[in-house]
Amino acid sequence: MDAHSRGRADDIDPADQWVLNPQTGNYELRLDQSAGQPDASARSSRSTGRRGATTSRTGTPRTSSAPGGAGGRTAGVPGQRRRRSPGAPDGPGRGGASAAAAGRRKRKPQKSRKKKALMWTSGVTAGVVVALAITAFAYYEHLNGNISTVDIAGAGSGGFKKDQAINILVIGTDKRTGDGNGGYGDKDSAGHADTTILFHVSKDRTNATAMSIPRDLKTDIPDCETKTPDGTKVIPGEQDVRFNTSLGQAGRDPGCTMRTVKQLTGLTVDHFMMADFNAVKTLTTAIGGVEVCVAKDVDDKQSKLKLTKGKHVIQGEDALAFVRTRHAFGNESDLDRIKTQQQFLSSMIRKMKSSETLTSPSKLVDLAEAATEALTVDTGIGSIGKLQDLGSELAKVNPKNITFTTMPVKDNPAEAVKATVVVDDPKARPLFAMMRDDVSLTEVKKKEKDAKNAQAALLKGARAEASEVRVDVYNGSGTTGAAQSTLNWLQNEQGVLKSANRSNAPENIARTTLEFAPNQADQARKLADLMGLPAAALKQGAADAGELEPMKLTLGGDFEGAGVPITPPAKAPEGVQKVVADKQVCAE
Repeated sequence: MDAHSRGRADDIDPADQWVLNPQTGNYELRLDQSAGQPDASARSSRSTGRRGATTSRTGTPRTSSAPGGAGGRTAGVPGQRRRRSPGAPDGPGRGGASAAAAGRRKRKPQKSRKKKALMWTSGVTAGVVVALAITAFAYYEHLNGNISTVDIAGAGSGGFKKDQAINILVIGTDKRTGDGNGGYGDKDSAGHADTTILFHVSKDRTNATAMSIPRDLKTDIPDCETKTPDGTKVIPGEQDVRFNTSLGQAGRDPGCTMRTVKQLTGLTVDHFMMADFNAVKTLTTAIGGVEVCVAKDVDDKQSKLKLTKGKHVIQGEDALAFVRTRHAFGNESDLDRIKTQQQFLSSMIRKMKSSETLTSPSKLVDLAEAATEALTVDTGIGSIGKLQDLGSELAKVNPKNITFTTMPVKDNPAEAVKATVVVDDPKARPLFAMMRDDVSLTEVKKKEKDAKNAQAALLKGARAEASEVRVDVYNGSGTTGAAQSTLNWLQNEQGVLKSANRSNAPENIARTTLEFAPNQADQARKLADLMGLPAAALKQGAADAGELEPMKLTLGGDFEGAGVPITPPAKAPEGVQKVVADKQVCAE
């Protein structure tokens, strides 16, 4: 009889659990269920002798106290009786009891409820983790599938680097795709570069400058290599045309706009992000609206923007109307519309970086969906992982050090009726130089101090007369004719007559350098003054030069033109418009 049928598990004889393995000669604990239950007579015999000494089938009493022997304890296994091997004759004290013992099992101890609960909970937790991981991966792949990409055929830098400055071209196209956008003008248009912002992030991530480029700017568009389903082709450039035709027209892709911006500013663009009308509507809705301020009541019939004086939170169609309106503010020009857009984008940045957005899982999910569905990017950042890397770099910049500005322009002098603008070089070139050298439009004091210290070191010592400066000019800038144009400027406008054009340098260099001997230091200081060379450009040798030996000026990639200072200014030129991202401005 087993322990359960007797109802007394404590009466199980431990010896009944051990059997002799004939192959090894060792006693082993029986764990299998192969042995059958003993017959009734064996159970009766076993039961009869249970309370005292155990009686064998022959009636000979046996006790559990005798050490060893046929009926006693086994020396090899203390406290347990020897079982005979299968087929062996019954010895004294064996027989039915042995058969009965073979049928009994020690009941496995039941696990505690606490342990069972822990195991169950662990299993459920593991299942949840696996399920979440699968869901997260599926959602990650879903977001990747939302992103539209364009191969820009080498127009960019090949990818941003975490230890370098970053230049992103943000393009807003007026292509009328998406629900509800067909009524905004020409629905069949291929789209233009309607709103374009060059977003420059400094190498140390302390500041950023977002420079808007007017769509009506007259400029030259370079030849543009594009990728098509039929292969790669080159679209011929154009001269003296509107900037906005750098996209969409004649088959031009965003890479053409990137090349045009580089030609205009001298800054290499790393990547582009392009958005259509839907992006404004969906992104503003995803973050719960953007706060704007208007200085007067607005009722623009064309854009359908209608707001009362004061602050409003707008999203969707109202947000799109706000950034499209040209007749609600200022003198109703594109330049005034740019100012309104910059105020709107500043507010949007503040909202996106606010705790209200960053601590709301639902808003973050909606924002991820909206952004990936609305944006088209180059293949270099065409995945969630790469966009996350880029976003983490951009997020390091404090909004108080993000400045919106507009490329300095002036009315086109060739037009009687003013409809387009041209670059205002005296203001634009210094601004481009500031962006290239990471000079912030907001952190001016520190940069100005640094510039003054460098200039003070440069000014120490005497200066030669311009007529005494002797220099050879080499072109290492990559710009055709740079050495000759510099020579003409030095001789004709600065009086440096002892100068010569030595054509191209052995190789192009990034920064302009002036090499001179110790006894030419006064000439070097004079030339540095004339050209606006930074102290870092001066390379003094060890040995003195001969009386007629010239200095060596090698123009580098920072060369912007004859007479344009190489050293960037410490502050923006007068009249350059600025909007700081952490401050709200009311549109007027």
